[in-house]
Amino acid sequence: MSLSRRLVAVAAAPLALSVTGTAQAVGRRSRTLYIAGDSTAAQKYADAAPETGWGMALPFFLRDGLAVANHAVNGRSSKSFVDEGRLDVILSAIKPGDFLLVQFGHNDEKAEDPARYTEPWSTYQRYLRMYLDGARARGARPVLATSAERRRFDATGTAVPTHGEYPAAMRALAAEEGVALLDIQALSLALWQRLGVEETKKYFNWTATEQDNTHFKPPGAIAVARLVARELLRARVLGPRDARRLEAEIPESWITWPEAAA
Repeated sequence: MSLSRRLVAVAAAPLALSVTGTAQAVGRRSRTLYIAGDSTAAQKYADAAPETGWGMALPFFLRDGLAVANHAVNGRSSKSFVDEGRLDVILSAIKPGDFLLVQFGHNDEKAEDPARYTEPWSTYQRYLRMYLDGARARGARPVLATSAERRRFDATGTAVPTHGEYPAAMRALAAEEGVALLDIQALSLALWQRLGVEETKKYFNWTATEQDNTHFKPPGAIAVARLVARELLRARVLGPRDARRLEAEIPESWITWPEAAA
């Protein structure tokens, strides 16, 4: 068999017994998981500590060699991310075999801001399709993730959903388009309910000067990243060899905040 045909066989059957570990590593090493999203996922810098995006913790749960390219940016919606050319930046770099994980909703909800607002069942889905179509056109696999829930409890101590129709609209779009869905909204809501009113304060950016029920501190970012990694496995976006530490405790000290670029 020619070298080129052997390489095709490796790509088509990466777990076959006849494929060597070295060849598997070469086949996996080139993949990158891109994140398009908002402040709940974004990289944070020293001036924002201890605020932490879950995208900062996701690499702890993925094998070495599966790169994470975190393009999430504070304050962006599915619309403004596209309008500012940020999706184009990702699409100019993404390669066949890569992944595009898309999480928007928090800022799409802001009806008072026409630069960011989308309507769940029309413009929100329309903009999300741009991410799906762009990734597919380049041979990459798109993945949709519903927004992590905010910390909100009613008077009885029940965790309350805050994202309106946006999660349902994303679920419907994923089903219609045959795209993997990570239901982080439902899973995080259940997690906040298990933790309760007081314990969840440790997960969100509650500090001596701020009571932030949207953004995370390291424990919250790590917890949500763990949910994302588990969902990537459940949805068969990644295989078992792509994940690690799913049941392990991740030290908060692993989170670091670099200085912002000048």
